[in-house]
Amino acid sequence: MTSTIHADVVVDVPVGVAYDQWTQFESFPDFLSGVDEVRQLDDTKLHWVVSVGGVTREFDAEITEQRPDEVIAWRSVDGELHSGRVVFAPEGAESTRVDVEMAWEPEGFVEKVGAALNIDQAQVSSDLKDFKRLIEERGTPEGAWRGEVHGGQVTDRDLPGSTGPSML
Repeated sequence: MTSTIHADVVVDVPVGVAYDQWTQFESFPDFLSGVDEVRQLDDTKLHWVVSVGGVTREFDAEITEQRPDEVIAWRSVDGELHSGRVVFAPEGAESTRVDVEMAWEPEGFVEKVGAALNIDQAQVSSDLKDFKRLIEERGTPEGAWRGEVHGGQVTDRDLPGSTGPSML
């Protein structure tokens, strides 16, 4: 049984600021509960360590699509089924809608019950509020990577404003 989660939030920063902060994958534990660590292995590969229902899981994922100020999508390449897509849409000059959709495969009794009761949905909604608080308080992103990824391949890594791979 795949669990699909959808949540969104409007953050009071320009789309470029919200997008640039999201590209700092290694900062995900700062606002995503259940994410213990994300390590950027290269421009398109990430290693995740997550804790769900008291169980720690690790998996590698690849960024399948990335367009500055528009979208970032990923999928696991081993281990747990995990995929997601984040869409960034301007809501005026100083606000951005961040729309997250994720799919994962709950395992074990606790994870399956949590998914059935929509606890995972509530958690992602709460995590997006934490992202909102983090980026609005900070006002500027910790870094930026303005490259593009299509079909898991980097197609343009030298866009104006790029500061290299999304590592902290």
